[in-house]
Amino acid sequence: MKYAETVTFGGSGLDRAAHLRNDPEGLAQVANDPDARCLMLWRGKVLVEGEALDRLALLPLTHDLLRNGPGGIVEEPVFLGISDHVPLFALDISGWDAEGLDLSEVGAFFDRSQQQHPALSIGHVFVELRRIMTRLNPRDAELAATAKAVIGWHETHRFCARCGAASDLAQAGWQRSCPSCGGQHFPRTDPVVIMLITHGDSVLMGRSPGWPDGMYSLLAGFVEPGETLEAAVRREVMEEAGVPVGAVTYLSSQPWPFPASLMFGCAGLALSRDITIDPIEIEDAIWVSKSEMMQAFAGEHPTLMPARKGAIAHFLLQHWLADTLD
Repeated sequence: MKYAETVTFGGSGLDRAAHLRNDPEGLAQVANDPDARCLMLWRGKVLVEGEALDRLALLPLTHDLLRNGPGGIVEEPVFLGISDHVPLFALDISGWDAEGLDLSEVGAFFDRSQQQHPALSIGHVFVELRRIMTRLNPRDAELAATAKAVIGWHETHRFCARCGAASDLAQAGWQRSCPSCGGQHFPRTDPVVIMLITHGDSVLMGRSPGWPDGMYSLLAGFVEPGETLEAAVRREVMEEAGVPVGAVTYLSSQPWPFPASLMFGCAGLALSRDITIDPIEIEDAIWVSKSEMMQAFAGEHPTLMPARKGAIAHFLLQHWLADTLD
């Protein structure tokens, strides 16, 4: 694909400076840099600023919220890397209870709420990343995706998988070490295939239970142990929609920090148009022609909504419609 890495959360060339993660002196030096900044997270939301909520709000490491805040998932800031000579970190403050603020939408499919900590300047608010992901520039998007995924991993890996003892944060947040058995654990990314399955000028779309009315997307599923991407594409499409798939090719990838996946966008040629869904896997599957999909993208289709903007499904469909798939 000509523009494969322009997908939302695509690589922006961030210098992750991994050599500093196991260098206490070097890490202390960048942490004490007066220009060092920190991205704050709260219950999975990221701190942003600007009238359009289109910029990450990065706080100095000397900010009182970092030194005396309510605490959260990680014990200390996670080192993200260096951007334009500025050391960058991430810290979670999920211990803040946001008393008196609207929490009714937190965790909802479409969370449009925003929360402001009283210690922060007006206009600095926590928002759901899905809501604003397409507004961020590539560097901010990569930083947000990285921070959300790594801190989310810490939330579910506080105990050693070998012996069950509480583990400690290490390597500037990129490892957890077990003081009991010596086990070392590292952030994991789950491989997921997402498939642009076509038959003639139509594409196969599916929907999961609980999605908003009219919302369909490309079929997707986790890659299983011992499985190639191509095999995963064929298996998932057959399991979910009963459609056999022939040739499979790779198109593009996307880090997807909800919670921590790497989406492998693939194209596949269907060998049949007959659909037999597995109701446990999906609620419905349909073939959508290019002309219908163009209507949906234009907001003019009577029933069909396009895939969520910013997701790789939207990206792949957009290039399919424009005939810019390689």
